[in-house]
Amino acid sequence: MPDSPAPADAPAPIPAAHRGPADPAKLAPARAVRLVEETAAGARFDTDQGPLTVESHAPGILRVRLGGPPGPDYGILEGAPAPDGPQALVEDARGWVFTAGDLTLTIEREVLAIALIRGGATRPLLASADDGHFRRRFRLPPFARTPRGWFAAFGLRSGEPVHGLGEKWGRLDKRGQLVVSRNEDALGVNAERSYKNCPFAWSPDGWGVFVHTPATVTHGVGFGPWSHRAYGIEVEDAGLDLFLIAADDPAAILERYTYLTGRPRPVPRWSLGVWMSRAYYRTPEETVAIADELRAREIPCDVLTLDGRAWLDVDTRFSFEWDESRWSGRADFIASIKRRGFRLCVWEYPYLSVRSPHFEDWAAKGRLLTREDGSPYAFDWDLEPFGDLLTPLPTSGILDFTNPEAEAFWHDQHRALFEGGVDVIKTDFGEQVPDDARAHNGDSGARLHNVYPLLYNACVHRATADWHAGPALVFGRSGWAGSQRYPMQWGGDPQTDWEGLAGSIRGGLSWQMSGAVCWASDIGGFYGPPPDPELYIRWAQAAVFSSHVRFHGTGPREPWHFGEEAEAIVRAFLRLRMRLIPYVEGCLAEAERSGLPVQRAMALAYPDDPAARAFETQYLFGPAILVAPVIEPGGRVTAWLPDGVWHDFFTGERVEGGREVRLTVPLDRLPVWVADGWAIPLGPAVQHTGEIPEDGRVEEVRVFGEPRHVAPVPGLDLRVEAGEGVVT
Repeated sequence: MPDSPAPADAPAPIPAAHRGPADPAKLAPARAVRLVEETAAGARFDTDQGPLTVESHAPGILRVRLGGPPGPDYGILEGAPAPDGPQALVEDARGWVFTAGDLTLTIEREVLAIALIRGGATRPLLASADDGHFRRRFRLPPFARTPRGWFAAFGLRSGEPVHGLGEKWGRLDKRGQLVVSRNEDALGVNAERSYKNCPFAWSPDGWGVFVHTPATVTHGVGFGPWSHRAYGIEVEDAGLDLFLIAADDPAAILERYTYLTGRPRPVPRWSLGVWMSRAYYRTPEETVAIADELRAREIPCDVLTLDGRAWLDVDTRFSFEWDESRWSGRADFIASIKRRGFRLCVWEYPYLSVRSPHFEDWAAKGRLLTREDGSPYAFDWDLEPFGDLLTPLPTSGILDFTNPEAEAFWHDQHRALFEGGVDVIKTDFGEQVPDDARAHNGDSGARLHNVYPLLYNACVHRATADWHAGPALVFGRSGWAGSQRYPMQWGGDPQTDWEGLAGSIRGGLSWQMSGAVCWASDIGGFYGPPPDPELYIRWAQAAVFSSHVRFHGTGPREPWHFGEEAEAIVRAFLRLRMRLIPYVEGCLAEAERSGLPVQRAMALAYPDDPAARAFETQYLFGPAILVAPVIEPGGRVTAWLPDGVWHDFFTGERVEGGREVRLTVPLDRLPVWVADGWAIPLGPAVQHTGEIPEDGRVEEVRVFGEPRHVAPVPGLDLRVEAGEGVVT
């Protein structure tokens, strides 16, 4: 539906690239709340704008729904309802008070407004915005219909930060921003558009709000043209479905959110090694030569990727068919790289060129999204970004994952790849569902657009689990709420400069503050001039301290292309990465239990330290390792050391925390500290994970201070002997 015209007295217009009502203060609030009935989990009401349901969903989680049934929910939710008790609904002079466990929700009668109270506190944890007006109580409506769906507004206290909302490249604190939860091919990390969005926000004050929808959501987070003191949400769907989360700290909020939308599946150990890629390796001979060079130079690596143009005919892709003109001997090629200890990743996307000989057949069988008249939707790509950089993409049909036959077909087509020796699929794209498309299940492209990558990656993950031995893995670019169930994701196509590095780090941290646990970036940047050696080194150093490590770009990204010094430094850090694998495995095991990510932004790791929140490109790697990436030339770093004692990871130097530190570090060092009292397990410095012996995967336990905590390693019993200061 087109934007409604702005009233004559509206404020300055919002740029056309943004969505949301031009002035939500002009919306009429929902009123006249009337109790219909109490239910097993809560109560149903009527309002002048539609039915209202309030329920206890699980401990610490209430669900508020307003309006009509929105349509398919696409399995975004995974955690089953488990209402908290005891429950009670009491009517008073202003409306009703609903209690479930330690949560209380007040519901007002005259104008629908709510307040969430936890544990008998006198002050609400979260409440409808109290942004007032000269002539009425609410300037912003607490709840209201809009021309496209629904609007809700919650109050923010002065200075209160808000985090989450998916992969965004700017400030982690979304306060003051207008954030659009809509997946787009962002073509970099330089603007608000992003590949992975998630309509879930939280505050260190102890609340979270998750908008359960596949539709576009616009968030005005203390956004001045709406209100600097409110968090406004517009949902472009027939119903408004909110989960209100209350918890002691951000880690517990993420635990409850990932209870709702799912925890990550286990990943294979080999995925934690180094991935090497470029756009692209053109022939089997070139790929084998790269493999041999990596081994000859003793540069650790586990995975080689054949990117989009590498193994396919771009003019007719994608139908799971190798380009026979170059890859007729692929069985020998795959066997040769397996002998060298590599795994193989191949690229795919869920589109089929109209020039493919399969197009008419797939369309006739209903495997493709359609137009209103039932004809296959032939999607025309915007070719402006491609130019000389990438091969222009042909007009293509879009696979319809809402059609069970099409989903099963796509799943089954992977069997030959995996049985032929492929280990993992790079599931690229997924952001191109047009709003006016129609799906097999009757839904519109507008509702399918954001959730499409969840369906796409779920299908490929299931295929991997069915046709490949060991834990399944996908390597996806786009995502939505629930995508964390199918690790891993990488951060798109950054520019090859220092701001590309900084934006990538913020995007990865923001995504992991939104329920995701695994992430990688394109080391060196994807597009632009080749990175200089200093930038390349700093990007690689930072990436070592993330869940996954992947080199990629439009040109060569192998270390020897950047000079002897760069090669030596990067080799040393990649050897360290291999040694850190037991520690990373422990982080991922924790993520499977709690949803806590591997990289923990300072606001997540230290929510009670306001000074720490300002340092938005540094992070806690797992439970004990603090990393401050170098994001400008010259090795200059300003970092924040939280309270307590810290130890330099490389030298062991003891440093007092609770202060800012300014450093200039040499090219072969990265500012990394370990919290006092932690023992960090380290494995052997192998060339690939196949060389890690199961009975010797921890080679050393490095102790920082008098040990009190041992970073866990799945399947091993590492502990501190009381009083001895010794790790066993």
